[in-house]
Amino acid sequence: MAQNYAAASSSSSPLAHRPRLNGHRSSSDTVERTKILLLGLRSTVIPLQIWDCPANTTVESLGVPLSQFSTIIFVIDIRDLYNQPISKLVEFIVASYAENPSIILEVFVHKAEKLQEDDKIENFRQIHERVSDRLLDISPEYEQMQLNFHLTSVYDHSLHEAFSRVLHKLIQSLPFLEELLNVFCPNIQSPKAFLFDTRSRLYVATDASPVDSATHNLCCDYLLMLNSFGPLYNPTPPIHPATNGSATNGSTSSTHSRPAAPSMTSAPPSIHTPQPNPTRHTDFFYPSSSTTLNAPSSPSGASTTLSYHLITKHLALLALLPSTVYEERRGLVEYNVVFFRQGVQEICAEEEFARVGE
Repeated sequence: MAQNYAAASSSSSPLAHRPRLNGHRSSSDTVERTKILLLGLRSTVIPLQIWDCPANTTVESLGVPLSQFSTIIFVIDIRDLYNQPISKLVEFIVASYAENPSIILEVFVHKAEKLQEDDKIENFRQIHERVSDRLLDISPEYEQMQLNFHLTSVYDHSLHEAFSRVLHKLIQSLPFLEELLNVFCPNIQSPKAFLFDTRSRLYVATDASPVDSATHNLCCDYLLMLNSFGPLYNPTPPIHPATNGSATNGSTSSTHSRPAAPSMTSAPPSIHTPQPNPTRHTDFFYPSSSTTLNAPSSPSGASTTLSYHLITKHLALLALLPSTVYEERRGLVEYNVVFFRQGVQEICAEEEFARVGE
């Protein structure tokens, strides 16, 4: 839920597409402010159904009981007047806690880039205190309730990190994924590794070491770059239009290329170009990539490599490791990636089997 439409659209953008950073909207982006949007996030480890609700949404207008929701995220614009959104937030907290005491409640204090650092921290603190004070005025039992606040912005990766932390609370297999990463990192001398959803750039799991925002941002940027240029390097050979004197297949040209011009001659009947099999590579092809991050002017000349390995169709492993290890023990790294991939795929298969059986 968001206090205004702009906050709602920008905060939900990582779940649907890459956000526009120029702040402009086309006519096709105009959505009625009273409409509840259903944003679907692809199933990676778990399937999610996301409701994007405007500010005038009430408990009654939802149309379904709050007990059916596992998480409520309330988005507050850091520049807005605080009384109205805080009153709305407290109303939903009281109603949802009464119906489902185990519900997960999160508050995104959004558009943090609009304020200077000191003002940003002060406004964030005031919102946190006002919500807590109003809840305590209603009942002391709300003091024990877990209510998490996140400072977010669409202009950096803080929104992705906040959504990732919310997602972790919904993944029942998270301890198993984290344990795989905890075993994987020491084997290749990696100080940090993430398992990312490739499209939304939310990290599904990470190892036990603390998450550094700079490292997380670096992985998000690298994944964004690969998503932007990856489709240009499709492993399936493209189908080119027929040219004069070249071999062609009638059924292929009608589907994948423009019809041949009248002046172009057909290929002899005895020459046949086999159809490419679209599933030939996709079942067994797991692309990987790497980049050297820095080469500090230290006596040892040590540098760090960021590696990318596709694990499933929608999950990718991004790991930091010393460049010397990656260059001299590449086989060992790939060997551990194979076993990590096998473990993640088995977990995903078990999750899918459990959902089908429900």
